[in-house]
Amino acid sequence: MDFTKLLPEECMCLILSLTSPRDACRAALVSPALRSVADSDAVWERFLPTDYEEIISNSSSPSLLSLAKKDLYVHLSFHPILIENGTMVLSSC
Repeated sequence: MDFTKLLPEECMCLILSLTSPRDACRAALVSPALRSVADSDAVWERFLPTDYEEIISNSSSPSLLSLAKKDLYVHLSFHPILIENGTMVLSSC
């Protein structure tokens, strides 16, 4: 039985957002339906800091806000943003 048809997409998003980014990526490999949920902004936004929009808006790279949330998470993993006059870093790792 395909469990992805039993639960509403919002429930699956919530469940995956309570895991880890690594688990969400693994879930995306299970089926096309689960990939759609696992790659959604609703899941990946939960892996970002709650104030990420404000921080990025005030950074030298505000255009990052146009990225999908998963892409933003990956970008921050490899390219952290300096904040607080260079005394702190926003990174997804």
